[in-house]
Amino acid sequence: MTTGGKRNLLPLLLLLSTLLFSPFEVNALSYDYTASIECLENPHKPQYGGGIIVNPELNHGLRGWFTFGDAKLQHRESETGNKFAVASNRNQPHAGISQKTHLQRNKLYTFSAWIRVSGGRGVPVTAIFKTSAGSFIHAGSIVAESSCWSMLKGGLTVNASGPAELNFESKNTSVDILVDSVSLQPFTEKEWKSHHDQSIEKNRKSNVRIQAVDVQGNPLRNAKISIQQKASSFPFGCAMNKNILTKTAYQNWFTSRFGVTTFEDEMKWYSTENSQGKEDYSVADAMLQFAKQQNIAVRGHNVFWDDPQYQLGWVKSLDKRQLALAAFRRLYSVMNRYKGQVIAWDVVNENLHFKFFESKLGANASAIFYNRASKADETTTLFMNEFNTIEESGDGDSIPPKYLQKLRDIQAFPGNNNLRMAIGLESHFRSPNIPYIRSSIDTLAAANLPIWITELDVQSGPNQAWYLEQILREVYTHPKIEGIVIWSAWRPEGCYRMCLTDNNFKNLPTGDVVDKLLSEWGLKAGFTSSATTDANGVFETSLPHGDYEVQISDPKSVKVVQGLNVAASSTASQQLLLVQLAA
Repeated sequence: MTTGGKRNLLPLLLLLSTLLFSPFEVNALSYDYTASIECLENPHKPQYGGGIIVNPELNHGLRGWFTFGDAKLQHRESETGNKFAVASNRNQPHAGISQKTHLQRNKLYTFSAWIRVSGGRGVPVTAIFKTSAGSFIHAGSIVAESSCWSMLKGGLTVNASGPAELNFESKNTSVDILVDSVSLQPFTEKEWKSHHDQSIEKNRKSNVRIQAVDVQGNPLRNAKISIQQKASSFPFGCAMNKNILTKTAYQNWFTSRFGVTTFEDEMKWYSTENSQGKEDYSVADAMLQFAKQQNIAVRGHNVFWDDPQYQLGWVKSLDKRQLALAAFRRLYSVMNRYKGQVIAWDVVNENLHFKFFESKLGANASAIFYNRASKADETTTLFMNEFNTIEESGDGDSIPPKYLQKLRDIQAFPGNNNLRMAIGLESHFRSPNIPYIRSSIDTLAAANLPIWITELDVQSGPNQAWYLEQILREVYTHPKIEGIVIWSAWRPEGCYRMCLTDNNFKNLPTGDVVDKLLSEWGLKAGFTSSATTDANGVFETSLPHGDYEVQISDPKSVKVVQGLNVAASSTASQQLLLVQLAA
């Protein structure tokens, strides 16, 4: 605490109260973030009462519903009284249950339905909209069961307004498709933005009440208050590579913006053991030391990568026993070396799309690696890192239900019931389907695990910066996202897919987007706010979560400097901090 002014002034009492922020009021339709990942005897009611879907609960026979392709459509009722539609005698994958609707170009649509199949287990079923232009838009997919109902949640936008036809299809033509509780809810762009604003106020900020009084408890009117952010509590960062060790301009640009990083390649197996038995961690060590000096948190990336393309020749040449021994040596080597120095581990990268280790060591290879990883580092969160889970609705390998099934398979392996697991979403985008991004995260969030955006970038193109801004706004404001890392490590020859700066470390349009949002969201250290207290000695504001320095001085120049932590709270109780200035 520092003081200033005359010694004979009365002591100053500063009261800081951090309160829960009350919900932000807007005149817009609220968004329903809920999703079910349980397979249930009966489906839930349709979200938004079905939205613009006709007869969403099938309570009025087949009104509004038709067959798509060569199929037989029936209306049925279960013993419990639940009514639903069935598409049977399906001779083509696209044969199914259909409803005609009208979609508007400037609307964002969230979609949901409850699906079941007549036989088999784990049957993928997809909701597809055929537009008047002849395009087919994947709104979302589910892995359906025959014994219970599963919720499919998705979303879409269209490039042109006009009629469209919803259809449910499956490549497995031997099963009947059962459908119930369908919802298609449009939102305006203004309403969608209001969801962002609401979420920021509710989940990323808290209301702060500062009251200045003298030692007798009398309010000090017109006391000057200055609030400066020292650190944000939301992890927002960018990948880095070894170039940062020798480029001062790169260091200055990076450290002035980001509080978390992932090494692009330097911690991977092919970088640390290029020749069998000859490990070299010198570059990763130097990068970690640099990050520590700058107070930048590091994600451990990665222990294994399941893509055969990125296996060293000597690794590929090993037989099953030799590969198992080499893999375990690798796991313990990298994890023991950096234990306690990283905030996360991407244990197995991309094990939905690729199966190198599973093909060599058996179907439980990933589960065994996570088991060993939890023993090597008991306290650090273990991520399953995958692409196209939120980027591409048409990639059936990594849709949210398949991601969650793989995660459950890992957790179900003997000894893995208490793993510190988390969900890593790489987020390598071409063009974003914003409603699908949100709904996919909704589904993943139902697993109640931490979720991070781990490698965000957008492919090069005229809309790259605009797409990046849309995506960043969507993922930052989702209440279940706990961290974001952009995948834009700088290289003089060009970045992986997206650079934020040129080779002189002047921002490109993508870098301008990042800076704009860091400033807007209060994530960049140095954010300041100034005001004066009212007649009751009070000043109230809403601040992004983080650490602050509060400076207050009364009209007679008495000054107090005090630290303040603004954090999310699950209770309505006030956090009180009293600071008294000696006379």
